[in-house]
Amino acid sequence: MNPESNLFIDGELVPAASGKTYDNISPVTEEVIGQAADAGPEDMERAIAAARRAFDESDWATNHDFRLKCIKQLQDGLRAVQEEFKQQISAESGATLGTCGQSGPQCEVPIGFIDYTLASLPKYEWSKDIGVCEVLGMKSRRLVEKEAIGVVACITPWNVPLQINLAKCVPALAAGCTVILKAAPDTPWSATMLGRVVKEYTDIPAGVFNVITAEDPQIVGDQLVGDPRVDMISFTGSTAVGKHIMARASQTVKKVFLELGGKSANIMLDDADLSQSLLTALSVCFHSGQGCAIHTRLLVPKNRLAEVEELLKTYFTFIQYGDPDSDQIMGPLINARQYQRVLSYIETGIQEGARVLLGGGPADIDKGYYIQPTVFMDVTNDMTIAQEEIFGPVLAVIAYEDEDDAVRIANDSPFGLSAGVWSADEERALSVARRLRTGTVNVNGGNFYGADAPFGGYKQSGIGREMGREGFEEYLETKTIAIGV
Repeated sequence: MNPESNLFIDGELVPAASGKTYDNISPVTEEVIGQAADAGPEDMERAIAAARRAFDESDWATNHDFRLKCIKQLQDGLRAVQEEFKQQISAESGATLGTCGQSGPQCEVPIGFIDYTLASLPKYEWSKDIGVCEVLGMKSRRLVEKEAIGVVACITPWNVPLQINLAKCVPALAAGCTVILKAAPDTPWSATMLGRVVKEYTDIPAGVFNVITAEDPQIVGDQLVGDPRVDMISFTGSTAVGKHIMARASQTVKKVFLELGGKSANIMLDDADLSQSLLTALSVCFHSGQGCAIHTRLLVPKNRLAEVEELLKTYFTFIQYGDPDSDQIMGPLINARQYQRVLSYIETGIQEGARVLLGGGPADIDKGYYIQPTVFMDVTNDMTIAQEEIFGPVLAVIAYEDEDDAVRIANDSPFGLSAGVWSADEERALSVARRLRTGTVNVNGGNFYGADAPFGGYKQSGIGREMGREGFEEYLETKTIAIGV
């Protein structure tokens, strides 16, 4: 199946009204691999109008059985095109084919996650009787009802595009909302292919699901966020853009879900088996570090620094990269801008006094935006590379004095998305995990990632949760009805 270059608006695959397209560039070859429609304000207006009409004038929001049928059709359609879809996702995102299979989050796994929605939607309690209460001399029987919030704008990033597209759109659709998906410009096909699958494999009515791609996301993005016909914004991306969206959405007082940046700490307690636990430091290489929840700060006891250093030297030799068709976990950075940004952070780390243990520059590969896996020692938590999200294969190793110091350093961050804790004593590790101001924590190699597990952050890592029951209920309003008795 060839990539889909068209927008999906009001049930039809259509070019941009202007006829404009833009180049989709491979981060592996740095060459043009195809085109995507370059939407403008007229296209966004059509998408918003279609989504509003579909919500207001159809029974999509109330016909639970029909929605369940349509979501099952969507999953079946995605599985029908899955093998070709993997190739497209890999080509435009730079993710290796290995991470698009059963061992990664780029394709097969998120399609499988739809099973959770299919299983949980029939059991969801849309109306609950909370009993009779007498207030001010009047008895009332109260019902608490859950209803779709309305038109939802799903604005997604380029790092794990299909995973995040589905993590937003599937629960929003399941809740009875209508959706406008605005894709990241670097990964348009991961969204437009959803439009094709919806059209060719499902009975989802016209206007319920719409897809917009644009080379410059700001113009149509601001239009989408500010439009009063849109009831909710679900955004994943940088904290800076999240702040802008929150301010813009406040003008129409619409609900905002934000999943933003992270600077997550992986804590090796002094009794941890470093030979095992330090293998998780290699996660900074997964998809070249382009993941918001990746543990990019490694906190280790001062008295074990020498041991840590020697193990890291050995373990990072395990990382191979440069073959996008393999099971390697590391690919290139997404584009030239991100490539230069990461190199700039590495230079800043050196200038501020951190010591490069491994890597520290461009990879020795002729084509593609590859950077060497880079490990910094002698990092203090006030350094730029310890405080700001780099979104590259860069690890900052920070020494701590004792357990309280480790917790203090981990929490000394504007972010609070994820963390890791390792200890020979599980109860001790759990005690530390509960002291961390983060939305997720992996203990002794656990992995929070799952369709039924809520994901999100504290502080500037965001507002709300994605996935799980909590993620589904982000797309619902709550109504209380009182009946006189």
